[in-house]
Amino acid sequence: MSVEYAETDHIVRIELNRPDRLNATDPTLIDELCRALEAAIVALPAVAVISGRGRAFCAGHDLTYEAADVPYAVDRLDVERTHDITRLIRRAPFPVVSSVHGYALGAGCEIALCSDLVIAADDAVFGFPEVSVGLSITGGISRILPHAVGLAKAKELVFLGQRFGAAQAQSWGLVNFVVPSSSLIEETDRLTKQISGLPAHALGLAKSALNVGFDGSLDTAFEIETLHALETRSAQEARDATEKFLQRR
Repeated sequence: MSVEYAETDHIVRIELNRPDRLNATDPTLIDELCRALEAAIVALPAVAVISGRGRAFCAGHDLTYEAADVPYAVDRLDVERTHDITRLIRRAPFPVVSSVHGYALGAGCEIALCSDLVIAADDAVFGFPEVSVGLSITGGISRILPHAVGLAKAKELVFLGQRFGAAQAQSWGLVNFVVPSSSLIEETDRLTKQISGLPAHALGLAKSALNVGFDGSLDTAFEIETLHALETRSAQEARDATEKFLQRR
């Protein structure tokens, strides 16, 4: 399997498993990653984590895979399946965390940046080398990246394909947490356990509202926030969480 899937204690762990290719993507890995995300949505965990086995998170598109002889319609379906990763992560009613070490280039960088949260080892290396090898960005990065760093910086990163480290990525708002590489697994577990202890329904609504607000108008944001406020105020989850909060004061 190019992607491993496991679920324990309401946490789904999805691991890219092509270590001999630095987890570079091909149609099989992309499809298996989508299937893993689809399975997670059915399972409804508190949180899902995407990581990579071996020396890298994901080194990008596998350049040894040749699509030149693939019919256009099939090739288009493969590209759309790549976009499905972003669609599924955004659709998931729970946070999806990318735990990044080593290379996160091209498709690997795209997978990380379309996640809800990114925790990176201090040795992680990010970048968009697609243009330099005659390819194009995917996964909605043409929208996600400019929103995060501004259009001018996004063009610089994509046009020149320059690599940047975890600390720089964090300073640009692309990464949430940077930790020593030796403690990435431990810190990822700590983060996911913290998330899994939060009120799940409210967390899912918060994710949905932020995504809608990101994509839409202020009036749309007001409307979704109103609906969510009315829904959560009458929920037992809110009453239980409020009681716990007041007990801690």
